Amino acid sequence: MTDIRKLLTQRILVIDGAMGTMIQRHRLDEADYRGERFRDWHKDVKGNNDLLSITKPDLIEAIHREYLEAGADIIETNTFSSTSIAQADYDMQDLAYELNLASAACARRAADDYTKKDPSKPRFVAGAIGPLNKTLSLSPDVNNPGFRAVSFDEVEQAYAEQVRGLVDGGVDILLIETIFDTLNAKAAIRAIKKYFRDSGKQELPIMISGTITDASGRTLSGQTLEAFYHSIVHARPLSVGLNCALGAQEMRPHIEELSELATCFTSAYPNAGLPNAFGEYDEQPHDTAHIIEEWAKEGFVNIVGGCCGTTPDHIRCIAAAVAKCKPRPLPEPAKAETAEL
Repeated sequence: MTDIRKLLTQRILVIDGAMGTMIQRHRLDEADYRGERFRDWHKDVKGNNDLLSITKPDLIEAIHREYLEAGADIIETNTFSSTSIAQADYDMQDLAYELNLASAACARRAADDYTKKDPSKPRFVAGAIGPLNKTLSLSPDVNNPGFRAVSFDEVEQAYAEQVRGLVDGGVDILLIETIFDTLNAKAAIRAIKKYFRDSGKQELPIMISGTITDASGRTLSGQTLEAFYHSIVHARPLSVGLNCALGAQEMRPHIEELSELATCFTSAYPNAGLPNAFGEYDEQPHDTAHIIEEWAKEGFVNIVGGCCGTTPDHIRCIAAAVAKCKPRPLPEPAKAETAEL
């Protein structure tokens, strides 16, 4: 397998765009989500996009292939909500391991096929680990700020099951993304480290991507970007970055700040602008790509791509825009650290 660290010193890598956006284009109904296996399931499952890796794997694999065809070097598994905690909304918590295994298999098949077609451009699969629908730092009850809907141990256990499924499915990287609560991310980091320590398997690189939720430059749980970075750098990640919540225009100052802070590689995959009154994203591919190209020229990034509202057209334009740009160089002290990973 090609060493992704070496590639990151040679060129800017491109991660894929939104999975949900692409699924929505197919206008699936309840029966599509259920398939034959879950035809008589006792709860509605429409909207459980991760389930499609089991009921419509050909569709998910086809979406991966669209992004690979557009130039993505890294594709994310369809596992943003594939934990027992998130799947409890559909009473499908027992499917967590299977969902991760099936989703990783979809992405693996597509990535391997494209690598085989062009060995000079290896493709990587990142196991997507989402933020959960429950938070460790904030109370869901405004009248009881000390209340928590879930414990740290429960979150860690849920992430451990997800990690096991993703690794068994053959991912190359583990991506903890859309982090709005760093304590949740710490539980994911702990689960990953413990899994590899206990299993004896070679540890996979970890990508970590947070979310700045508004103009204050803070995460939802109140951390500044600098505080967030220092809270997770102990994991010795392959990259630290930002995704979601903001469009590229709004994300720019935060990416610039992160590029100055990080001793590892940096990543950024913004939304296609900010949502309109109907919750839709209107920013055109060339507009998103133009802004990201400016980041690349200024030396802010090593990995770029798209989040909510982005499509293969966005990724195609982004890939073309950064193709001739040099990647952000690692700060000198970091070279020895990353070499040991």
